[in-house]
Amino acid sequence: MKTFHRPRQPAASLAHLAQPSAVGFVPIPAPYAAGRNPPHQMNLADILTQEEVTEITDSGSMAFHCVGDTGGVKDPTPQAQVAQGLQNALTGATGTATPAGGIMAPSFCYHIGDVVYFNGEVDQYYPQFYAPYEHYPLPILGIPGNHDGDPLNASAISLEGFYRNFLAAPGAPVYTTESRDSGRPAMHQPFFYWTLLTPFATFIGLYTNVPEHGQLDAAQRAWFQQQMAAADTTKALIVALHHPIYSFDTYHSGSPTMAQELQDAINASRRLPNLVLTAHVHNYQRIELAVGGNTLPIFVIGNGGYHNMHKLSASPGYKDPETLAELVAAIDTQFGFMTFEISENLINGHFTVVPNANGSWSDPTQYNPAFDVFSYPATPLFLASGQTITLVPENGSNVPPHTDPGAKLPPNRSEHSEKKVQARAKHAVRIIQKLHHKP
Repeated sequence: MKTFHRPRQPAASLAHLAQPSAVGFVPIPAPYAAGRNPPHQMNLADILTQEEVTEITDSGSMAFHCVGDTGGVKDPTPQAQVAQGLQNALTGATGTATPAGGIMAPSFCYHIGDVVYFNGEVDQYYPQFYAPYEHYPLPILGIPGNHDGDPLNASAISLEGFYRNFLAAPGAPVYTTESRDSGRPAMHQPFFYWTLLTPFATFIGLYTNVPEHGQLDAAQRAWFQQQMAAADTTKALIVALHHPIYSFDTYHSGSPTMAQELQDAINASRRLPNLVLTAHVHNYQRIELAVGGNTLPIFVIGNGGYHNMHKLSASPGYKDPETLAELVAAIDTQFGFMTFEISENLINGHFTVVPNANGSWSDPTQYNPAFDVFSYPATPLFLASGQTITLVPENGSNVPPHTDPGAKLPPNRSEHSEKKVQARAKHAVRIIQKLHHKP
């Protein structure tokens, strides 16, 4: 039977309905990878000053903001509201209290992807990134989302905007043309997927590429598993990826592909993340999965400013009978951001919802820094001897994980679209070489 619509996903944590799409895996342009070799690691002291990092260590805790899916392409108001909330949190206007009653002092913001809609265009970086955060004084780090890597057309270069504004050469501050008079320099992250080393946690950030439900190539998969195994065994471990492994929404739902990748990495490394941070779905969800005697917290933080929200398919308290993942807290009617604080033994967090257009900042039902308040252990977590984790049960999804992109025809990719992607990649190489004056 022919279909002419996108079917709504059921109340489940993994996608059960495949979405026909011509969008396929897009390789990272070779010139962008040249000279950027593993392990793709960066120390927080390379972003902040050593003095600031010493102060964090001496204080006994580290805090950071977290947002996703922020680009205000159609309506800039939601993104502006979230940006105002982020600024308020730094001035103390919200009383950014921890569950223990302390005050968080974030040092940076971690972005989980989709910085610029719809195709990561360079000329959209000012209206969708630099202008909204021009008064936000903290560095913004992160990973690309599918919209950051999906080229607009055959002449566009995948990830060009993200490369220019997040992967600048280290050294003196770089101010791109698109930053204009914002005062914010480009970040100098080591790669599109990379590891951030901090005093209290290791952040492993993936680039899950463009296809629906995401996709890793063999190189990134090997890197991911190696970084999981090599992560500091005395600190918390945080895994960030744009496509969610679980999500209770009617539009995307959870990705069996990414759930399989995380499942394999956990089982290979024997290391269990303390937090899994995702976005892509335009709402907020906190999901818990019991793993032996531990809890795996999975966050969907995708209501950072893009105007179109995705409806929830379940209410808090619902447990998926297939995966046993439980939706603990959620909202699909307001925008917001997360604040995490990590110490040696504890991770505190609170999700802030901000007023919608024409809403009141003095109304606690519209502006609520304590919409969702929680704590989890920060002590490193490991699988017990002989234990394995299953994130994609055999009856947990009708959508099989994507195969390796090195296969003859990746999923959802016709022979015609395959040729177009390869032509686009070759064109990107020629354009980049011309920009760098290479023969």
